[in-house]
Amino acid sequence: MSLPEENHSRNPSDTEAGFTLLEILVVLAILGLLVGLVAPAALRQLGGARLSVAKQSLARIGTVLDMYKLDTGTYPSTDEGLEALIQRPSSVENWSGPYLKNSALPLDPWNHPYVYRFPSDQEGKEYDLCSNGPTGKSDAGSGQICNS
Repeated sequence: MSLPEENHSRNPSDTEAGFTLLEILVVLAILGLLVGLVAPAALRQLGGARLSVAKQSLARIGTVLDMYKLDTGTYPSTDEGLEALIQRPSSVENWSGPYLKNSALPLDPWNHPYVYRFPSDQEGKEYDLCSNGPTGKSDAGSGQICNS
């Protein structure tokens, strides 16, 4: 007499698919470690990129100021500021502007206005053009970036 055989093999469609709580926790731990290691490096790169963009922007604005000087014979005064690159100052002859494409003053990578002074406070420079950096403050040691 033969006993009926029980079907001990499970059909894959009969089992429930899914992840265990332990598997999910392990994946979350690995993701947390990756974020903890990668995020600081990415933020450092972002800060370095902004610094590079600020230096390039200072050089570009410096070139525009040189074009202004070629046309008018002098750089804009501190009072006229960088606005003289967009709108003709009343006391200026031979203005061939606007010298900037946008009708707004340029902002540094941290969305602060550039600081412009003519004549320069420093020896060997005709004008000062600076970004106050991430803090937006012109205090000494605040990370101010200036034309060279």
